[in-house]
Amino acid sequence: MRHIRAPRHGSSERPFIVIWEATRACPLACRHCRAEAVPDRDPGELTTAEARGLMDQVAAFGSPPPLFVITGGDPFQRPDLYELVRYGAGAGLPVAVSPSGTPTLTAGNLARLKDAGAKAVSLSLDGSTREVHDDFRATRGVYDWTLDAWRAARETGLKVQVNTTVTGHNITDLPEVVRVVSELGATTWSAFLLVPTGRGRLLPGLDARQVEDVLNFVYDAGAFVPSRTTEAHHFRRVAVQRGVLERRGADHVEALGLGPLYERLRERLSGLGLPRRRARRPPMDVNAARGFVFVSHRGAVHPSGFLPVAAGDVRRDPLPDIYRSSPLFTGLRDPDRLTGRCGACEFRTVCGGSRSRAFATSGDPHAEDPWCAYEPGSFPYQDDLAELGIPAGTRVPG
Repeated sequence: MRHIRAPRHGSSERPFIVIWEATRACPLACRHCRAEAVPDRDPGELTTAEARGLMDQVAAFGSPPPLFVITGGDPFQRPDLYELVRYGAGAGLPVAVSPSGTPTLTAGNLARLKDAGAKAVSLSLDGSTREVHDDFRATRGVYDWTLDAWRAARETGLKVQVNTTVTGHNITDLPEVVRVVSELGATTWSAFLLVPTGRGRLLPGLDARQVEDVLNFVYDAGAFVPSRTTEAHHFRRVAVQRGVLERRGADHVEALGLGPLYERLRERLSGLGLPRRRARRPPMDVNAARGFVFVSHRGAVHPSGFLPVAAGDVRRDPLPDIYRSSPLFTGLRDPDRLTGRCGACEFRTVCGGSRSRAFATSGDPHAEDPWCAYEPGSFPYQDDLAELGIPAGTRVPG
């Protein structure tokens, strides 16, 4: 399907990406933190030898290996970070690091990561100004540290992914965030729709109609910066819908029932005069347990970092066995297990909804995603979907 990219190998056999929470230690106290990070390291973290063993397990998935991302907390709080990056690169893994915006994020440290074999870093930008970003990160100076590191990483030759947590604090600032991404340059800009876990439980969320407006804005932003989403798997549904509507010459605002928030975001984006990209990059078909696996600082294996249900422990069982065979993972890869609107939706194999958000709000990882407003079967061009291999949906009684 040209609107969606699929991993080169079946997602039931190997993940596209493995994220390892190397530590929960971090000097910041960000308002949305999934890890509820703390200043000091946990003595129960994977040791250096155990972390090497984890990377060997990731390499055992076969070639080409999954992308291996070292996150936290702040990975720079581990004194063995460079040693571990070097070991992972030597094992043939494409290694990326997701550091926090702290004073440790220096040009020298980024150069050491590159020399050790890291391919990329991901940085967080939650506002286009110091005031918006630093307030969200609850620390003054984070905005400047982040932008300085962004420039330094690019000069060093590291690829840069920029992540933006979308909440009420910055929802109208998103066009300006896209402007900053366009000006500084990034491999990818990812809009993260908050999952109410950790400290994020205290933040006000969006409603489903606002999410539709935001996802369609992210689609528009893809004409100017390489855009994707995190925990907003219905962006893939939006990409398919927008592609069909463009081919039909139909008005997407009317066809999708988009609201005033979308109109405001679109108007501000179009008024920035940003240079357009040559081609749009379709979103990747990855979801919790389906191309994605998360390993905690203590070695517990989760379908996602935002779905706090463990399927095993890398200290006891090989990661490939857990990923391929655990009931939690195999169940989440089965679209017939989905319930509610997600289970009835024609886009269930394309999207699947956020299993993390479903669990956080209902306690059931197979429940419908409450931040999706789409009514199954309501897209006006069902025949076009059938041509793309998407079966008809079933309307769910209200």
